[in-house]
Amino acid sequence: MRLTRALAYISGLSSLTFVVGCDPVSLTLFGVGAGVSTSTAVSYSLNGIAYRTFTAPMPAVEQAVLSTLRQMGFEVKGQAPNEEGKLFKASGNEREIEIQLERVSDKTTRMRTVVSHGAFLKDRATATELILQTEKALDRSFAGRAGS
Repeated sequence: MRLTRALAYISGLSSLTFVVGCDPVSLTLFGVGAGVSTSTAVSYSLNGIAYRTFTAPMPAVEQAVLSTLRQMGFEVKGQAPNEEGKLFKASGNEREIEIQLERVSDKTTRMRTVVSHGAFLKDRATATELILQTEKALDRSFAGRAGS
């Protein structure tokens, strides 16, 4: 009798683990079905930094970043080449923005975005929107070239 209960308990626990283990998969599928698949291309670090790699040359991404910053109403404070590629600094509405572009190859560029709100807070939503709007600006830029 005790062996039967023990087996039933282990079986139930195993089933529960399986169901919980599948939950992230169902949530991901729900998110994709709900139309939020665009933001899944953005990766994050634990400290609120947003990353995205574009299949576009660095000069095209640079122009898209500048266009996005202007479109979103941020003031560009500076841009300068550095060891990784190019660093942009901007600000607006008590936020400090740092965008690092890194040349991965001639046709691939990685974008790292940090938006600080105050001394300790990171604004991940704005960092994500900067990346998504940069992607749209790149799409418009390439669509304009294709139509020429």
